[in-house]
Amino acid sequence: MASVHKQPGKPNWFCAFITPDGVRHFKSTRTENKKEAEQICRAWAKAALHGDQLNSDRAREIIADGVASIMLVSGKTLPQETINGWCKRWLATKELETEAGSHTRYCYGIQAFLDHIGTAAEKNIESLNSDAILRFRDACAESVSVGTANTNLRIVRACLNGAVQHGYISRNPAAPIKPLKEAGTNRREMTLPEIRKVLLTCEDSLWRGLVLTGLYTGQRLGDCARLTWQQVDLSEKSIWFVTKKTGKRLSMHLAEPLADYLSRLPSSDDSRTYVFPRFAEMAEENTAKLSKAFAEEILIPAGLMLPRPKHHASSGKGRKAKRQVNEITFHSLRHSLVTMLKASGASNALAQLIVGHDSAAVSNRYTHLSAADTVAAIQNLPDVTKVESK
Repeated sequence: MASVHKQPGKPNWFCAFITPDGVRHFKSTRTENKKEAEQICRAWAKAALHGDQLNSDRAREIIADGVASIMLVSGKTLPQETINGWCKRWLATKELETEAGSHTRYCYGIQAFLDHIGTAAEKNIESLNSDAILRFRDACAESVSVGTANTNLRIVRACLNGAVQHGYISRNPAAPIKPLKEAGTNRREMTLPEIRKVLLTCEDSLWRGLVLTGLYTGQRLGDCARLTWQQVDLSEKSIWFVTKKTGKRLSMHLAEPLADYLSRLPSSDDSRTYVFPRFAEMAEENTAKLSKAFAEEILIPAGLMLPRPKHHASSGKGRKAKRQVNEITFHSLRHSLVTMLKASGASNALAQLIVGHDSAAVSNRYTHLSAADTVAAIQNLPDVTKVESK
C-alpha cells in the first residue's frame, strides 16, 4: 500500500511504497501539493507492482496516466491522442497545405505505418517508441525499394514532429532512426536509337507528341501531360511551364520537331484547352496511371521494358513485394535532353536551367534568362524524328 508522508523541516511530500521483493522505498515527490504527491505516489506504486515484468510500453502508459492525473488535480489537462487519431489529423491538415500528389504519397506512407503496427495504432501516441519506427523502416525495406522505405520513414518522422509541436509527445521517436543507404539508381537516359524506337512505336498517336514534348522541353510527365495551348506560342516559337513540383516558371525556345508536330494538331478557340486531353485526365491527381500506360503501350512494345505480370498471385509479387525498377521511364527523356544540350555545346548551368534543375550556378548566372536566351542551345539539338543516314 502506497502512502505519502511529511518529514520535519522538509516542504515536499515523500512517497512510501513496497516493491515485489519486499523492499520498502521512501522517495521525495518533489511537490508541496498533497493531492499531486498522492497521484505521483500511486503511479510509482503501480509501476512497482509489475516488478521484472514491467516493459517500456506499460511504463509509458503508467507515466502518461500519472501525469494526466497530476495535471487534473492542478486544474489542467494533458493533451492525449491515439497514434491512429493523430495520423488522421495530420493527414487532414496536409491535405489543405500540399498538392494532391504529395498528399496521396503522405497517405500511402502513413497507411503503411498503421498497417505495420496493427492494433497498437489505437494506443496512446506516448506509447510509440523508436524500436517500432526502426522495425517499420526495416519491414518496408523488405517489401519495397530502399528509396520508398526512406520516403515512408521521412513521412512518419514529419507526422510525429507535428505531434511534438502540439504537445502530444515530448520527443519524436523517429528522430534517431537513420535512413537506409541507397545504392546508385539503375535508371538512365534514353539514347538516340532508343528514342527513335519509341517514336516508331508511338506512330501517329498522341504519345508521339507527349514524347517530343518531354524530350525537347525536359519537363516531367505530369507537366507535359497538362500542357495547354496558352503555354505554346507557335508564331514566336516559344513554350513555357509552371512546374508543379517547384512552382517555378520556365520559358524556352520551341524546338523545330516539336513545333512542327504541334502545328499539325487541331487548334482550339479556348487557349486553356489541353494539348493532350486524354493524358491530362489521366494525370489529374498523380502520374502513376499515366506512367503505367506509357510503359504498357510504348516501352514494352518497343522492347525497352520487360512485360509486367498481370496477376499478383501468379507472380508472387505485388503490393507486398519489391517493385522492379526499370532503367528507362518517361523521366529518362529529361536526362536525354541534358545530355544532348551538353553535346551541342550548352554549358552545364544552361542545361540545368532549361530542364528546371536547382543549382547555385543557375541562380547566380542565369537569374533573368528568357526563352530568347535558349534559342541557340535548342536549335543545335538533333532532330530525332528523322532517320539517321548511313
